Amino acid sequence: MEINRTGRRTVRRTAGAVAAAMQVNRQLSIPIVTTALAFALAACGAGATGQNVGAKSTAQGGGSGPSAEHTDDISIGVKPDQNAVKLLPAAVKAKGTLSVAMDLSYPPTTFMASDNKTPIGFNPDMARLVAAELGLKLQINNVKFDTIITGLQANRYDFTVSTMGATADRLKALDMVDYFKAGTGVSVPYGNPQKLGTHTLCGHRVGVTSGSTQELQWLPQLSKQDCTSKGKPAIKAVTLPSVNDALTQLVSKRIDAVMYDFVALEWAATQQPKTFDVLKPLVTTKPVTVALKKDSPLTPAVQAALQSIIDSPKYAQALGRWGLQDLGIKTAATAVPQD
Repeated sequence: MEINRTGRRTVRRTAGAVAAAMQVNRQLSIPIVTTALAFALAACGAGATGQNVGAKSTAQGGGSGPSAEHTDDISIGVKPDQNAVKLLPAAVKAKGTLSVAMDLSYPPTTFMASDNKTPIGFNPDMARLVAAELGLKLQINNVKFDTIITGLQANRYDFTVSTMGATADRLKALDMVDYFKAGTGVSVPYGNPQKLGTHTLCGHRVGVTSGSTQELQWLPQLSKQDCTSKGKPAIKAVTLPSVNDALTQLVSKRIDAVMYDFVALEWAATQQPKTFDVLKPLVTTKPVTVALKKDSPLTPAVQAALQSIIDSPKYAQALGRWGLQDLGIKTAATAVPQD
């Protein structure tokens, strides 16, 4: 997700005057990466069109784990939380619809199903649940990530669920509420033949994507903490243009590991069985947020709806069906800066 998302992919972006942060993002490429992996990590199409999300009740792709294509509406059967509904502004209640912005090109948190029209992933699931908790219909708007903040400020959208990290600059322009965690992880070849660990990477070649927080922050920090401060050789950063390039080089043994958004690495491992392992513990985890325009009258209702979701079995279900079960939180807290 900065993965960057949280993860969520973590290339910094800008939106108007607001400095970027954490959304999960994406040489010598050889034809090892299969269609499944390419689908798992490449952009899945984007058009800036709104979509009214109906009550679909089928799960395409088979199965119930993170590799399944869950096109069913997770919010079916959810009754409005009357305590949250009471906090709705009269104008929103009268309109009857919530408009959410998200960039549908980041599996497994935010992407399009193979029908190229159904938004799926953890973030669409959470947006549908928020609307259901508030007794409202949901309109999903598929827009580029770096236009979301300006769109919120211009009142084009009510909120965003896009694995957005809280930074000091963003908090000047937005209300932000935590809803799960994104993290940085390390992927190695299946079976971990070199028996590497998150904290035993000294002297090894570790792929990172250009401009990511893994390149700029987490790998240097880990290298200093685990290696150079103890007289061991530094981790050898290998900077590559995309995570697809990095995973391809990992398979071809040109590098020993890949450091990237944990959510995306886990997704790649589920889409490409017996190809990658993701090491535990993670390098780091940080909360990511649902965001609204600064001082939005809708914020208290959305925050209450998020807490109601977190307290319900639907939250664990949403996390589990996208392979994010280790990244849940207990409190939909008002966000604090993570930079």
